[in-house]
Amino acid sequence: MTAPPSSTYRLQLHPGFDFAAASEVAGYLADLGVSHVYTSPLLQAAAGSTHGYDVVDHSHADGQLGGEPGRLAFTERLRELGLGCVVDLVPNHMSVAVPAENRWWWDVLEHGRSAEHADHFDIDWSPGRILLPVLGDGPAELDRLAVVDGQLDHAGRRFPIAPGSSGGTPQQVHARQHYELASWRRTAELNYRRFFDVTELAGIRVELPAVFDATHREVLRWVAAGDVDGLRLDHVDGLADPAGYLARLAGATPQAWIVVEKILQPGEHLPPGWPCAGTTGYDSAREVTGVLVDPAGTDALTRVYADLTGEPADFAELAHDCKLRAAQTLLAAETRRLAGLLPAAGVASAVEQAIAEVMACFRVYRSYLPESGGQHLAAAVAEATRRRPDLTAAITAVSSAARRAGGEFATRLQQTTGMVMAKGVEDTAFYRYHRLVAVNEVGGDPVQLGLSLEEFHAAAAARQRDWPLSMTALSTHDTKRSEDVRARLIVLAELPDRWAAAARDWSARRPPPDPNLGYLTWQTLVGAWPLPAHRASAYLLKAAREAKQHTSWSEADESYEAAVREFVAAVYADRALLSGVSAFVDSIAGPGRSNALTQKLVQLTMPGVPDVYQGSELWDLSLVDPDNRRPVDYGLRRDLLARLDGRQVGDIVGDILGDMAPAGDAVGLAKLHVVAQSLRLRAERPAVFTGSYSALPATGVRADHVLAFTRADAAITVGTRLPLGLERGGGWQDTRLPLPPGGWADRLTGRPHAGEVQMGHLLAGLPVALLVSD
Repeated sequence: MTAPPSSTYRLQLHPGFDFAAASEVAGYLADLGVSHVYTSPLLQAAAGSTHGYDVVDHSHADGQLGGEPGRLAFTERLRELGLGCVVDLVPNHMSVAVPAENRWWWDVLEHGRSAEHADHFDIDWSPGRILLPVLGDGPAELDRLAVVDGQLDHAGRRFPIAPGSSGGTPQQVHARQHYELASWRRTAELNYRRFFDVTELAGIRVELPAVFDATHREVLRWVAAGDVDGLRLDHVDGLADPAGYLARLAGATPQAWIVVEKILQPGEHLPPGWPCAGTTGYDSAREVTGVLVDPAGTDALTRVYADLTGEPADFAELAHDCKLRAAQTLLAAETRRLAGLLPAAGVASAVEQAIAEVMACFRVYRSYLPESGGQHLAAAVAEATRRRPDLTAAITAVSSAARRAGGEFATRLQQTTGMVMAKGVEDTAFYRYHRLVAVNEVGGDPVQLGLSLEEFHAAAAARQRDWPLSMTALSTHDTKRSEDVRARLIVLAELPDRWAAAARDWSARRPPPDPNLGYLTWQTLVGAWPLPAHRASAYLLKAAREAKQHTSWSEADESYEAAVREFVAAVYADRALLSGVSAFVDSIAGPGRSNALTQKLVQLTMPGVPDVYQGSELWDLSLVDPDNRRPVDYGLRRDLLARLDGRQVGDIVGDILGDMAPAGDAVGLAKLHVVAQSLRLRAERPAVFTGSYSALPATGVRADHVLAFTRADAAITVGTRLPLGLERGGGWQDTRLPLPPGGWADRLTGRPHAGEVQMGHLLAGLPVALLVSD
């Protein structure tokens, strides 16, 4: 491997922010201190794609971004600035939304099993034709077919016609094709693997050497040319053989830094021996946010949530039920395909139920057999048998088939459990369970509120030992809420009673369509305030659809959704209510910013390679996508960074950043200062941040409010935990931090320190410190 990144900065490229725009931003990123620009996928995506994960052609850079000339100019600009490049890669699926855009898919639809690319997609040909659930729900949809320019046309959407099959009416022509156009309601009969429940994204068989070569040839050319230094691999859980895929990729890119989008549950680890640097950082986000949550608020928040909503407090049971529903409805096609591989296991319906139950009982996204994960399968089988003793025989058959390494059932089950977890938990349960939504995060565990200092330090030390070059992150394009929203919301764990009174008052003033949505609304307003009405309305409608209780994406309840819109409008029309929200936010904004600065400094200096998500170097109060993909004002950030760089460090803190009250630092100069100084220090002294990690305990009455650690005995990170409790307790009092021998200077303030330092002196002006040995 060439020198790994000291840090990365994520850019979301799309037609409105292309290679040229990224090139213009690159100079600012170099000034900020990042070593590598980390981009969303760059291969040709579907027309109008806003994210790049819907690739239609792997042979060239996306023309919507500027194509190959634009990519080369972007690469040259990065070289001029001494910046590296990390590219997101999508090995699991392709977009088939518009068949004509994807020549492989068009070929398969036109020629069926004899197509040159028939094996490129994961298709079950046993039904005879590929089911395409793309039509409306009416009985006369096929009557709208026409033959236009030698193609089948349905409302302007074109499909190929097999050679020699074009005679007769359009309906007769359709009946002779290798595909069947059908109602979207027939997705349970789908016979090709897809990305989760997205019918427009078809799974590809990258485990086949020919498919691997065809899908990776262009990106590997970029790596070989030195244009790309690292790869981020999307959704490895969807692959038939992740370990084999990684081995092949690592063999083809021996110098590249490779990280995998792998969501690890608490206590879970990457399979040992995987040839990669680690994950993309959801596990680190859980740990960094978790150590700042006050676990003492757990019982009170549980009572508040139950009292105000009537919802059950058992998240584990809710998650199981949502996963089971996902396996039986959204992913019914995948469950049925698995059942078809166990013909001797009993009645078909019982087999499907057993498979769905086992998948719902998985506590992790995927087991990796045979290299690891056997305990996860065993636990899921045991739990499924406990829940459904009537299915014991079928569950036993599932267990036996799942343990046959290399067998088709075992492979497909492993590909599917992650889909069930994602759709059941991330995209359903997280939108139903709102005790404290700050911990409802990808890779998070809403059951546990808070992580002890000891648990955090143990996790960080393990990362340094096992995966020291793993990516760390706080915000990503997939996070449910930005890091700063979470930082503010976790303050609620320190004041559950006052929060309960506020939420109860607001609900009484403006009753929501249902209490649970109301409870989510109040947390959303508090976390992201000031939040414009249109963003709040869009988010709450998405949340309601994801929850799938009163409405959904596939079965929209217009009256309920109208009620949601009316509720949001009424809330924003109620000046007294909004004044109350604003006042509540003012009362916790300072502690929220303290949390935000602490978690950012910790993430930037803990073991791993830190990523900064676009725009998050200032305060960023974004919600789930597409809210977190709004345009970033880089002109503002460039000007503010220049403003900071034009001042002496002491003047910066004393004159600009000293006031952490709600009225001060409205845009986030403090955060920009912390980010820039941390990234620059990492770039200047990379060995320090790949070196040892040790907890640095404080002493005194408020010692548990200090989160501190050393890196390679040459840098010390100090942050503040539970800041509201610290304020209530009278401040730092006699709490001290014993520094290692020698002299130290705070990179953020310029002040020198040595010996046993009083915390009030060390953190005067800022709630964090970054000490560097002299």
